[in-house]
Formats: sequence, C-alpha cells, structure tokens
Amino acid sequence: MFEQLAMYLQYPFVQYALIVGVAVALCASLLGVTLVLKRFSFIGDGLSHVAFGAMAIASVLNLSNNMLIVLPVTIIAAILLLRTGSKTVIKGDAAIAMISVGALAFGYMIMNIFSVSSNLSGDVCTTLFGSTSILTLKDTEVWISVGLSVVVVVLFIIFYNKIFAVTFDEDFAMAVGTKANAYNLLIAVVIAVIIVLAMNLVGSLLISALVIFPALSAMRLFKSFLKVTICSAVISVVCALLGMLISIVAGTPVGSTIVAMDVVVFLICWLIRAIGGRA
Repeated sequence: MFEQLAMYLQYPFVQYALIVGVAVALCASLLGVTLVLKRFSFIGDGLSHVAFGAMAIASVLNLSNNMLIVLPVTIIAAILLLRTGSKTVIKGDAAIAMISVGALAFGYMIMNIFSVSSNLSGDVCTTLFGSTSILTLKDTEVWISVGLSVVVVVLFIIFYNKIFAVTFDEDFAMAVGTKANAYNLLIAVVIAVIIVLAMNLVGSLLISALVIFPALSAMRLFKSFLKVTICSAVISVVCALLGMLISIVAGTPVGSTIVAMDVVVFLICWLIRAIGGRA
C-alpha cells in the first residue's frame, strides 16, 4: 500500500490535488469556529446550494472558467443573507432555507432543461457529493485556489481581534466603536469564497461538514478561542490529507472520505472529553 501511495505521489496532478485540498481545508476551519459560535452553521449549507445553482448556469453557458459566475453570485447571496437581520420580515434561518432550497431546485431544473451532457444524473451527483475533478486541476485553477486561500488566511490574521470581538459580543463591540456590520460582511464574503473553493473537493452537500466538524472537534478539547481555532485548523488539514490519500489508494469518493475522517476525529475528541470529564 505504501509503495502504491509513493507511486501516486510522484504524479503532478496528485500533488496539485493535495495542495489545493490542504489550502481549502485550512481556510474552511478558520471561520468554522466563528460560524458555530454565532449560530450561523447552516450559512455554509445555503451558500453551497447557491453555488450549485450558479454552477448549473455556468455549465449551460459552456464557460471554461465557471468561477466567473459562481464566485460573484455566491458572494451576493452571502451579503443578502447577512442583511436578513432582526428588522427584516424574513428572519435569518428562514432566509437561508429559502435561498438554499430555491437555488438547488432552480439549478437542477436549468440543468435538465438546457442539458449539455449525456450523463445528467452523473454530473448532478458529482457536483453535489464531490468528484474526481480535484485530481484533474489545471495549473491556473491551482494558482487561483492557492491565491484565494492565502488571501483568506491573511485577512483572518489581520482582523483576528475584530472577528473575535464580533463573534462573542457583537453589541459590546459596536458600543466600543467596532464596525460590526462591516466585519460581519467580511466574514460572509470570505465564507462565500471558501464555499466556491470547496466545491471541487467535497461537493455542495458536504461543504458544511468541512466547516463545522473540525470546529466542533476542537471545542471538545479546548476552551479558548485561539486554541480552538488552531486545533480546528490542524484537525481539518490532517483529515483532508488522510481522506485524500485514502481516497487515492482505495478508490473511494474524495469528498465522502474526507468527511468520514472528520466524523471519526470528532468521535475521538468526544470520547477524550467524556473520559477526561469523568476523571
């Protein structure tokens, strides 16, 4: 098995896939803690469905780079979801459900009406649950993914204190002069970018797991925001690497294997917390 894995690692497309997978997993874990603490866990699920609908439109238009449509549409949806505050008629959770289901339905309908593929069900399945496209990335796609991931990490580091303040006590942050709405907007835009990057890795239906599970696992072990964030990043990267390597050797679906590793690690962390609590 190790000889087979070493042989696969010599191929550039496998190296590209591992680089992009680690970068996306790292970005998803950084803001996953914030989303869980702010009770916005399902925003990732809603935005992933919006990205699916946008990807359906891009495929119908035969665009060589579907990110030109998917990324702007997902960012706009993230901003709209952010605006559904307490003063709006439709509350945040209802708005997420409406946008999520509506985009998923329209995307599938568009792909059926304007079908450009002889294997529509296969295309839909691979888009929803991830595909082997992560193993066929072009140099341009790799550079775009890595570049956007670096931007996300840099923004998180620069605005770490502000994100921390907005996450735990938004009202107090506004009272001391912090522009909470602006930083919430930043979080929404960054999450939209992460969703688009993760589409090729785990598919639109499994993206929420990539964001949430590492954060929940880290919360079983640590209590401080910084330690939870760092632990979440480590868990996410390790699970992504192990999941992709197992997928390459065993021939299992990439996205499902990565999420399965996240679930296993969460159960291990939960057991550690339970045993430590009893001790």
